[in-house]
Amino acid sequence: MAFRKVPVDLSPLRLRCRPVPRLAQLLVGLVAYGASMGLMVRAELGLSPWDVLHEGLSERLGWTFGAVTALTGVLVMLAWLPLRQRPGIGTVANVVVIAFAVDITLALVPRLDALPGRIALMAGAVVLNGLATAGYVGARLGPGPRDGLMTGVHARTGWSIRVVRTTIEVVVLAGGWVLGGTVGVGTALYAAAIGPLTQVFLRFTTVGQKKISAPRDILDTTQ
Repeated sequence: MAFRKVPVDLSPLRLRCRPVPRLAQLLVGLVAYGASMGLMVRAELGLSPWDVLHEGLSERLGWTFGAVTALTGVLVMLAWLPLRQRPGIGTVANVVVIAFAVDITLALVPRLDALPGRIALMAGAVVLNGLATAGYVGARLGPGPRDGLMTGVHARTGWSIRVVRTTIEVVVLAGGWVLGGTVGVGTALYAAAIGPLTQVFLRFTTVGQKKISAPRDILDTTQ
């Protein structure tokens, strides 16, 4: 049996539409996202696919991790052009807020030695990352560079967020690994789980979304 797919409308809305709650959702989502990145670093069980790519490029180019992150952000935004994506305040805030949140998290959370604690930290970080992504993307104030690629492909193809996000993460992971980035069990967990988690949370965080009446509306076609 095939379920009907209804794309989630993630296109940017004008700021004057419920600005305070949307800005708050954006800020909380970005802070949580940065915190989740810091927790993954502290877990020391593997980086997220994008950070595996950043690390690989950093080693190849001799640039700092932050400089490579900025470079990939610009390159990814160029990929927005054929997808007709528009940047917004969330696009700029993505770069600034996440950077601060990561640094603060790394300063506050100590390195763990016990494996059970590191596993729990990684699992919690992945779930938090999915919720945070849905939070700031769902505010519809403009996605970050990498999430703009995800939402653009979703809008143009009608493919589910789960499929689009997971596909992008796997491709980026492969490229980062080839370049020498660090891959671990946490990387595999992130790549496999982040798509489904983000899609589930978007059902509850997307501002102005009225088309989704049941979970099956955004599930992939099932034969």
